[in-house]
Amino acid sequence: MKESFSTRRTVPQVDRLMATRQLRVFKRWMISQGIRWSSDALEFIHTPEQGISVKALRDLREGEVVATIPKSACLTIKNSGACDIIEAAGLGGCLGLSVALMYEKSLGNDSPWAAYFQLLPDRESLPLVWTLDEVDQLLFGTELHKVVKEDKALIYDDWKENILPLVDTGHFVPHFFGPENYFAARSLIASRSFEIDDYYGSGMVPLADLFNHKTGAEDVHFTSGSSDSKSDDDDKSNTNGCYTENTVDKEPSSALGCELDDPRLLEMIMVKDVKAGAEVFNTYGLVGNAALLHRYGFTEPDNPYDIVNIDLELVLKWSSSLFSGRYSRARLSLWRKSGYSGCVSQNAEYFEISCNGEPQIELLILLYIMLLQEDEYCKLDLAVSTANNYKESISMILSEKCNITWLKRSEANKGFLLTKSVCSALLWLADRRESFYGLSSMKDDIEAAKTCSKEERKLYHSLMLRLSERRILGKLRAYAAVATESLKNPKKASKRKRLKRT
Repeated sequence: MKESFSTRRTVPQVDRLMATRQLRVFKRWMISQGIRWSSDALEFIHTPEQGISVKALRDLREGEVVATIPKSACLTIKNSGACDIIEAAGLGGCLGLSVALMYEKSLGNDSPWAAYFQLLPDRESLPLVWTLDEVDQLLFGTELHKVVKEDKALIYDDWKENILPLVDTGHFVPHFFGPENYFAARSLIASRSFEIDDYYGSGMVPLADLFNHKTGAEDVHFTSGSSDSKSDDDDKSNTNGCYTENTVDKEPSSALGCELDDPRLLEMIMVKDVKAGAEVFNTYGLVGNAALLHRYGFTEPDNPYDIVNIDLELVLKWSSSLFSGRYSRARLSLWRKSGYSGCVSQNAEYFEISCNGEPQIELLILLYIMLLQEDEYCKLDLAVSTANNYKESISMILSEKCNITWLKRSEANKGFLLTKSVCSALLWLADRRESFYGLSSMKDDIEAAKTCSKEERKLYHSLMLRLSERRILGKLRAYAAVATESLKNPKKASKRKRLKRT
């Protein structure tokens, strides 16, 4: 008999019922593994937009332990049934943990973590698992475009060099250990794993990974007891260190009733008060949107830790537009001999522009040296060659030119580097960096973001990243423009500073 329209369940209703069942199964599994939580304090909520989150059922107080998790319940290389194979192959870190995760998932319901896996997505929506076309279209011009493409190539090489041989020798079933399985496992580990201790290394920590992130607003903190070189489960008959499934329907009491600071346990401790009804957040660190999207698959509006990078290569292109290659190489060499360098990541050197548009001071010093008059350059070069403290050579030049000493990185001293020529260079760099985004304007991106649903995760978060970067470049232009105006009207600028101080 065909179901009537009035009794037919909609897709959202079916999803909610499925999520409720999965949470119920997961709770029973946690109890069977010795994972305990304050049932009167924490509520696990599932929403289609956010997935699972944790809400406070009552007022929570700073210092309160709201959950304890045995290390033996975590999925680690040591706890996995594939431990011997992984260690024999010499695989550790994320690579080894990925093999452990793929192996346990290949066991289906026979894995001790089956009830945990049914709560997890197959993969997290990190750029790492996007198609190359999606990476090119959505991340073009952003900090992540080149990085993600390099990551994808490196991780594929990891699979080919380390995991494929294990499949070829018959250790693992190919269907569960292909490159797509490995990328999916890496996405879960990147977004959900924790460092446990020296013995277990990093691992998947059930319950702890349910708390969502909020930058600079940590409510609950994940802590680990100390551990020696022996397993916490040496006395158990299960040599893999895994508990067997045990169906228990009764939830733990509100009082945890356990011995705290037990080296066998991980703890979730409140680090500040949280009111009843509010979501309880963990934090993944003080990172900008590029890092959040790269590691966890999302961005945050108005993230105060956002940055934009200016590659050293771009600075050298600016220099070559004005000077000869020989000139630029000599000035760069002097900057390095003076003890300065940029940030380095994946063989690329770059400079950070902060959320408020301020350039890294090493960039200002490089631009300043590039633009020194020849006699001043020669004087600095001689001073660097003979000085014990190279950075004091910069101080000497500025002392003679500006009657100041460059001993501290104060805003006042930074201001003296902002000559008209340096400000002009900053504007050139901002404009050229902006051109990386192609023909679409910032206004186009804003309009696209307004019409984009958060359910279109890839498009939405890539737009948020691009907008946050373009806003910083706009602030860099404003930073250079204000400095230029101050050079034209020093008395007016001095008056503004006095008014600001008062």
